[in-house]
Amino acid sequence: MKEIKPNSLHAWLLAARPKTLTGAIIPVLIGSSLAFADGGFEIALALLCVLFACGMQIAANFINDLYDYLKGSDREDRLGPERACAQGWITPRAMRWGIGSTLVFSCLMGCAILHECWEQLPHGGWELILLGVLCVVFAFLYTTILSYRGWGDLLVLIFFGFMSVGGTYYVQTHILTTDVWIASLICGLVIDTLLVVNNYRDREQDALSGKQTLIVRFGEPFGRYLYLGLGVVATLLCLWFVYSGKMNPFAFIGAPCIYLYLHILTWRKMVTIRSGKKLNSILGETSRNMLFFGLLLTIVLVG
Repeated sequence: MKEIKPNSLHAWLLAARPKTLTGAIIPVLIGSSLAFADGGFEIALALLCVLFACGMQIAANFINDLYDYLKGSDREDRLGPERACAQGWITPRAMRWGIGSTLVFSCLMGCAILHECWEQLPHGGWELILLGVLCVVFAFLYTTILSYRGWGDLLVLIFFGFMSVGGTYYVQTHILTTDVWIASLICGLVIDTLLVVNNYRDREQDALSGKQTLIVRFGEPFGRYLYLGLGVVATLLCLWFVYSGKMNPFAFIGAPCIYLYLHILTWRKMVTIRSGKKLNSILGETSRNMLFFGLLLTIVLVG
C-alpha cells in the first residue's frame, strides 16, 4: 500500500471503514420502507436517521481501532484489514479527538430528529433521548468489554435490528407494529452474518487475545453453521410479509430467496477456504449479499 501520511484525510477515511456503513444504512432503509408502506414516511427524518446511524458507526469504528491498539489486540498475525492506530496512520491523541467529534456530530443529528418530532411521540420524545444515550454507551461497552465476552451477536440484533429499524419507523409513524418487530429481527440476523464471518476468520487470533466470541467458545463447526443458519432464518421470517400482505409470493421468490441463494454460495466458499486471509473475500461477499438483501427488501416493501 502507498505510504499514508499520519492524520491525513486519507488516513481518516481508512479509519472510518466506509464499507461498514452498509450495515448502518440498511436498517434505516428497511424502517423507512415500512413507514412508506404504512403511509407515514418522512424524508427529512429518514435522512437524519441515516446521518445519525453513520455517525455512530464511524464513532464505534474509531473506538474499536483505538481500544484494540491500546489493549494490544491488533497482533502482527492479524488477518483482517489493517487498523489506523496500529499502523501509525492516526495517532492515539488524534483518534480520541476523532471519537469525540463523531459522537458530537451524531448527537447533533439526534437533536435534529428530536426537534422534528418532539411532543408528537407517545412519551413526548424522552424515549428517543434514552435511545440515543444507550447508543453512545454501548458504542464504548461493545468494544471495551462486551465483544470480549461473546455478546457481540446479541448487540448486533438489538442495535442494528430492533433499535435501528424500529427507531427509524417509530420517529416517522409514532407507533410500533408487528411488521416492524419482524423486520427488525430479519435485519439484525442478516447484518450479524458480517460479524460472524469476521469472528470466524479471526477465531484463532481472538482466542490468543482472550476475546471469547461465540465461535471461540463453541468452535469452528458452530461458527460455520451459525453463519448459514442466520441467512436461512432471516429468509424464512420474510414469509411473515407474505402472510401480512406486504409481499406477494412472487416477490418472496424474487427477493429473499435470491439472497438465500447467494448466501449459500458464499457459505460454501467459506467452508472450503476455512481459514486464513482468503476469508477476507468472504467478508466482501457477505457485505454484498447484505446490501443486495436490504435493497431488494426495500423495493418490495415500497412497491
